[in-house]
Amino acid sequence: MFFEMAQIEVLAGHAAEFEAGVTQALPLFARAKGCGGAELHRVIELQNRYVLLVRWETIEDHLVHFRQSDDFQKWRALVGQHFARAPEVAHTSLACG
Repeated sequence: MFFEMAQIEVLAGHAAEFEAGVTQALPLFARAKGCGGAELHRVIELQNRYVLLVRWETIEDHLVHFRQSDDFQKWRALVGQHFARAPEVAHTSLACG
């Protein structure tokens, strides 16, 4: 199991619409192969910055099965117009704890 960590900067004034789009999109993640849940965090210090955390069983579940699915296109349609720039995505695994 690992996490996809996406840092997302939204356009000024788009926070409410972006959050509403993510709320609509959460079921897309929930039904994706290998997805163990997703949650959106707002960065306190940076008004328009968010971190999307998605738990995946394998990297392929994210990069192949989800990214190449119709649900990924639906996700981008719901939130993409609010992005100030392309999200920065990294995959992490637990090192300690």
